[in-house]
Amino acid sequence: MMQSSGDSLAGFFMISCLLGLAPGPDNLYVLTQSALRGRGAGFAVTLGLCTGLVGHTAAVVLGLAAVLAASPRALFLLRLCGALYLLWLAWHAFRTTVTASGATTGEELSGWQLYRRGILMNSSNPKVTIFFLAFLPQFVLPDRGPAAVQLALLGGLFIAATLLVFGSIALLAGLLRELFSRVPAVQLTLQRAAGALFIALALKLLLSSP
Repeated sequence: MMQSSGDSLAGFFMISCLLGLAPGPDNLYVLTQSALRGRGAGFAVTLGLCTGLVGHTAAVVLGLAAVLAASPRALFLLRLCGALYLLWLAWHAFRTTVTASGATTGEELSGWQLYRRGILMNSSNPKVTIFFLAFLPQFVLPDRGPAAVQLALLGGLFIAATLLVFGSIALLAGLLRELFSRVPAVQLTLQRAAGALFIALALKLLLSSP
């Protein structure tokens, strides 16, 4: 029996939500920023990450992703940029200290700055582009119209799923932050854990195959 378009889109959305829950640099960044700075920070990062996904979707629709996948040098340079950015975030996390009242003494970031960080973090990860290139076409149905239109729709659904999942992570982590915001030991532990996480993700991105 042929799968209907609605069933295909519903299945795609459910899979996208599950993928959003799988540990990765994006949702872990939302988690750490929400736990350290509050749910507003997590929402700002989430919007930035989803804006980056718009770029990845456009790359697949326009065929740029296939060109990138065929160029190992370009992929390596993009991975290097992503890894360096993660290491920069780790440096900032490790240099942050916590006062006796539980306040951090590191850099203060506005919602706009966190939004831009989300864009840069997602855009500089070539694995997202390669993933979109391999994942989205599997749900394109030949009898359901132009492939480019379907790919754009699938990308939009993936972004909606990401907003739902990452927004929920930001909300829950923000609640935890309200509980422990005045405990210096917890705040410092979160900062150090975030720094170690960024280093691990940078090494994984740099050393793994595309």
